[in-house]
Amino acid sequence: MSLIKSISGIRGTIGGKAGEGLNPLDIVKFTSAYATFIRRTTKVTTNKIVVGRDARISGEMVKNVVCGTLMGMGFDVVNIGLASTPTTEIAVAMEGACGGIIITASHNPRHWNALKLLNEKGEFLNAEEGNEILRIAEAEEFDFADVDHMGHYSEDDTYNQKHIDMVLGLDLVDAEAIRKANFKVAFDSINSVGGIILPMLLRQLGVQTVTPLYAEPTGDFQHNPEPLGKNLSDIMELMSRGEHDVAFVVDPDVDRLAFICEDGTMYGEEYTLVTVADYVLKHTQGNTVSNLSSTRALRDVTEKYGAEYNAAAVGEVNVVTKMKDTNAVIGGEGNGGVIYPAAHYGRDALVGIALFLSHLAYEGKKVSEIRRSYPEYFIAKNRIDLDAATNVDAILERVKDLYKNEKVNDIDGVKIDFPDKWVHLRKSNTEPIIRVYSEASTMEEADALGKKIMDVVYSLKG
Repeated sequence: MSLIKSISGIRGTIGGKAGEGLNPLDIVKFTSAYATFIRRTTKVTTNKIVVGRDARISGEMVKNVVCGTLMGMGFDVVNIGLASTPTTEIAVAMEGACGGIIITASHNPRHWNALKLLNEKGEFLNAEEGNEILRIAEAEEFDFADVDHMGHYSEDDTYNQKHIDMVLGLDLVDAEAIRKANFKVAFDSINSVGGIILPMLLRQLGVQTVTPLYAEPTGDFQHNPEPLGKNLSDIMELMSRGEHDVAFVVDPDVDRLAFICEDGTMYGEEYTLVTVADYVLKHTQGNTVSNLSSTRALRDVTEKYGAEYNAAAVGEVNVVTKMKDTNAVIGGEGNGGVIYPAAHYGRDALVGIALFLSHLAYEGKKVSEIRRSYPEYFIAKNRIDLDAATNVDAILERVKDLYKNEKVNDIDGVKIDFPDKWVHLRKSNTEPIIRVYSEASTMEEADALGKKIMDVVYSLKG
């Protein structure tokens, strides 16, 4: 059994003894700590906290514990039911709530679940706030409400439509152009909440032919839920028949988005953000942001429009902070996470789908043709396993010094930018590992670069 407590929330496998898995006792403890933090810090007076969940098998149990605990802490719960992460984020802002909890383990397998924590803006908490919640939980520094001050419970199933209405209202979403293009669209929502909201979105965008795959929200995932090519053979085979223009694939909480071309080939999740940014920058002047481990193609596209690209530390909250600091009009992460401030500051697959279909309608090209219009890069991912006693920070400092004549960024590990490639080393917060991401114009070159830097690290630790 696994239980991981971090600044971004609590996640774990279902079952086991207290402290060994995500069980009711630990859910109560962490939810109580979150409620205590919100009570101490919120400037919102509604006393509401929004709760939404993906379709995981354990979701009903976790939801009941979370909602009961929040009521016991004196908060009024607005349960929006089966809802995506971005839908829940939007609901927090629309409700004027103090915060929100999303019950989802994102792309983790079916036996995992997690609590993701939001502030009153519907945005993820930062590291300092997350650490304070961990401290409160460890100290069990919370007081429950007496019988006269317990919270109330209500349900609201309108937020899927409110989310879609928000997307349809975006200036760069052209439902009429999409309708006229008469697209044939397939999607794989991996037996979670995307199976509920994506058909609604696509119909209201004017798509008449919609073919679902694994759309029933049972939580019994039919394949590994991470939207990577190695997990998507069924939807790729469906697309290879040549009967659809594009397929969309989302993860269980619908904040990551991947495309599949009309011929059944993967578009590449790194290029989801690149393509949406290209469309946005054609119509909006402004800057872009992605994290340090994302493709250089976003920088290339941004500079094509005379705008400025900036890199942030890995993590959605870090990307959002950098976007606000640099007035970015589009940003996100290379794992298929699109953040469009005109909608809200959160990764949102619905926004990505609507903007991409508008772009596709205007371009009048095949999806594979659009993909070929962008610079070709490949990212290799490796890892270095170290002894628990290894001083990882010292090793990274020595790597940084060795490559001081190159362009080096150390806001999140060490990233070395060479003229035509880059490598990024990040230490894990939970185990003695250095993750090594490298990018070049071919996969072979990218992997060779990563292996070269790995050899440097091995020589240093030896």
